[in-house]
Amino acid sequence: MDFTQVKTIYFLGIGGIGMSALARYFLYLGKDIYGYDRLSTDLTRQLEKEGAKIGFSDDVNLIPDAIDLVIYTPAFQKDSIILNFLQNSGIPIYKRAQVLGFIAQKQKTIAIAGTHGKTSITAMVAHLFKVADMQFAAFLGGISTNYQTNFLLSGKPQWIIVEADEYDRSFLALNPDIAVVSSVDADHLDIYGSVEALEDSFRLFVNRIKPNGVLIAKDNITSVKGIVKNNLTYSLTEESDFYASEISAIDGKYSCMLHLTGNLSDKTNYNNVSVEFGWAGRHNLENAIAASAVAHLAGIGNEQVKEGLASFKGVKRRFETIVTNQKVTYIDDYAHHPKEIYACIKSVRELFPMKKIAAIFQPHLYTRTRDLAREFGEALSMLDDVVVMDIYPAREKPIEGVSAFSILDYIKISNKSYLIKEEIFDFVKEGSFDVLLTLGAGNIDNLVNPIKELLKND
Repeated sequence: MDFTQVKTIYFLGIGGIGMSALARYFLYLGKDIYGYDRLSTDLTRQLEKEGAKIGFSDDVNLIPDAIDLVIYTPAFQKDSIILNFLQNSGIPIYKRAQVLGFIAQKQKTIAIAGTHGKTSITAMVAHLFKVADMQFAAFLGGISTNYQTNFLLSGKPQWIIVEADEYDRSFLALNPDIAVVSSVDADHLDIYGSVEALEDSFRLFVNRIKPNGVLIAKDNITSVKGIVKNNLTYSLTEESDFYASEISAIDGKYSCMLHLTGNLSDKTNYNNVSVEFGWAGRHNLENAIAASAVAHLAGIGNEQVKEGLASFKGVKRRFETIVTNQKVTYIDDYAHHPKEIYACIKSVRELFPMKKIAAIFQPHLYTRTRDLAREFGEALSMLDDVVVMDIYPAREKPIEGVSAFSILDYIKISNKSYLIKEEIFDFVKEGSFDVLLTLGAGNIDNLVNPIKELLKND
């Protein structure tokens, strides 16, 4: 698609993390950006400051007169008056993923996929490229703490770095030169119907890697092996092509030796670099190995990898420390899948042995709760105290018999409860814990600042 002929673009769901990154790209190109979303948020307010014009009523009278292109997210509500109007208007309308595919067509592309881990890896890759003074554009699925944005641009882009979303098979619009697959676990079964269909979709994604491209996959993912010629693996263990050794952790900061293979015909030929990594969580160290592998294959040198990992500050709502004082540590995390919750709690246990750990969890989607209630319960049973809030429905309608109690019934610890939002603050004020977590992908982030105010004064 020739974007030079496009002047005015309308975004449906402009406040979404992926959509807003794309809107920022077109604002950079000097396009007139309009959009609609249901709620005003910090992100939409920032977009408005950057030049976007956003409406918050599902009213066709708020649509500008002349639109050249409409971009929408597949998660957008299907009964929207504006969506249905624009679909019948004759104006070109594309999904976000299709537009990302158009942007990436003529550039070298790095696509990071996985049911979890992809946002952190994408942000790390972008930071490593920035430190190395590479020319690139990066579309992130979270807000980089280093740069306070989800869109990074450096020079005239020669590389496109993109978080490749499996939802609605969006990542099948990309043809990457380097692809990462961090995980293929049961999720989005409302879309796929089965784990087998999800795995098939990931295989199709890997099959879209360019003929001389490279796949970097987590070593325990068997479903994508053998599809492309250049198949490399990563993990914390030395059985992989990219791994770490001599790992030590002090005050949540890791030091280790990274072993990076760069010779695709001789994988025993390692490039070794001693690094320090300041983002807590062993799962984040593993994500850093994947990001370093990408940077290494893109030609970024050891010293720049070392500098980049040492200066990386993380991603908002990914194992983000909000409060730390003599009485309590408060960490906020986007974890909304049982595997993510397990990894988060395991890392907290490692960092705070013998401490009492409590969490407030907001389930995300009725279908995910229905499909994974037992797994959620098992992961949350690793805590000392847990609160489960009402399900955040996002795009879904309620499902009869599915609620917070679907999860609570599977939690094996005695200190468990269901609380509504208004009751959360009393739990925080009266609770007996050393570490508090807020977990979830819905609007639980609205509680972060009020909880921060309660805890920082302790």
